[in-house]
Amino acid sequence: MASSSAYADDSGQRRSSPLKNPRVRLILLLGALALIIGGVLWFIRFESFGKFQESTNDAYIQTDSITVAPKVSGYVDRVFVDENQDVKAGQPLVQIDPRDYRAQAAQSVAQVDVAKANVAGVTAQIAEQRAAIDQAEAELSAAKANAAFAASEVERYRPLAASGAETRERLSELQNQAVQARARAAAAQATLASAQKRVTTLEAQIRQAQAQGEAARAQLSAANTDVEATILRASVDGRIGDRSVRQGQFVQAAARLMTLVPKASLYVEANFKETQLGLMRVGQPVKIEVDALPGVELPGQVASIAPGTGAQFSVLPPQNATGNFTKIVQRIPVRIAVSAGPETRKLLVPGMSVEVSVDTRSAKDAAAQIRREQERHNARIGQ
Repeated sequence: MASSSAYADDSGQRRSSPLKNPRVRLILLLGALALIIGGVLWFIRFESFGKFQESTNDAYIQTDSITVAPKVSGYVDRVFVDENQDVKAGQPLVQIDPRDYRAQAAQSVAQVDVAKANVAGVTAQIAEQRAAIDQAEAELSAAKANAAFAASEVERYRPLAASGAETRERLSELQNQAVQARARAAAAQATLASAQKRVTTLEAQIRQAQAQGEAARAQLSAANTDVEATILRASVDGRIGDRSVRQGQFVQAAARLMTLVPKASLYVEANFKETQLGLMRVGQPVKIEVDALPGVELPGQVASIAPGTGAQFSVLPPQNATGNFTKIVQRIPVRIAVSAGPETRKLLVPGMSVEVSVDTRSAKDAAAQIRREQERHNARIGQ
């Protein structure tokens, strides 16, 4: 049997073991030392940094896209933009034939003019009626004076007729004249009252005409709004996408014509597992890697965390209280604000896949604080 410090090669000659070589031993020692140091450094980095990094590749570029839809119906007169075109806020996008709405506005203008004419006509009638009231007051004054004179004549002739100085026929005639004078005074009073009430009626007609004018002006304002609405303009700076409108097409109000994708409101929606959110807080820094831009790392920060899991906001949320149950780790949407320059933003479009990593070190003491708070709460309940 050969010794442990030597071995035989193919030629049968005995050679020394490589472990006897001091150089080999030094290399192995240095390698082991390097592995130990590397492990220690990895452990230190993991404890101080690595375990606080929460990452996911279930993340996508998103934006609050704007659906461009008309307020009014009609035939499309012109389309000012092409597919994928960049537009500025206020830039015209589509024009709907405005002739019908301009006709409605002209009709409303005519109704306003009619209402003004009615007000003017009734105002003139009130002026005439006030003159008639003055005349009726004068006639009433004259009738009252005649009635008073006739009554005084009757009183003056009554003792004369009793003494025989005047005939009773004359007294009867004066009494008849007094009755007629009182009747004419009553008629004049009724005429004056009727004239005064006529003014009240005419004033009511003025208020009615003014109300009709206000209604016509409101219709004119609505018609002018519809005329302005025949031109659809971009509400923000962005890019046109999914354009379906064509010139000559009849479009209904509220029907989607195209989508306006804003440039400045890009963000990332990352769906983290519920087990990753314990230390995640708003404002924490985020590293973003876009699949379309390999080697480029974009900075960001946590903007908000959804108030429920994605399943809860689905059309048909799960009902785990029925049937068999299999526990599935839920995911919660987290919105991440992206910090990128103008040239980079031109390359980012909604739907792009990204991978994000959130640095949660700012909340590393939160778990201990929560435990202590819960222990104090449990102690109070136990008391």
